[in-house]
Amino acid sequence: MTERTVDLKELARGIELFNQAKFFEAHEALEDVWHSAPAAQKKFFQGLVQVAVALHHYSTGNRVGMKSVMERAMRNLAEARETFDGIRVQPLLETLAAWREALERDTAPPALPRIEPPEKDG
Repeated sequence: MTERTVDLKELARGIELFNQAKFFEAHEALEDVWHSAPAAQKKFFQGLVQVAVALHHYSTGNRVGMKSVMERAMRNLAEARETFDGIRVQPLLETLAAWREALERDTAPPALPRIEPPEKDG
């Protein structure tokens, strides 16, 4: 039985699309990563997919869908430590919390969240 591994090229593509605010496309790429990830990493990558889906919902005016999916994403990501496979989780969670607060107060949201990609070796 072969061990599943994360497709780092697809992960990098998903992160790049996400950071370009191409949330639908990012969700597609990250979903491929999530599905192929080892069991111990699935929840984290599902959380990244959910963030992209939430922001896609927001971009189409679906605030109710956005809030619901974002809450699930935050729960899934919160289980990670400060970093997960080189991805800095805390800054993303802090931005999502600021978005949640802005939505609850019906004020303008902060800047779009970013996923800080893993640092390249060397």
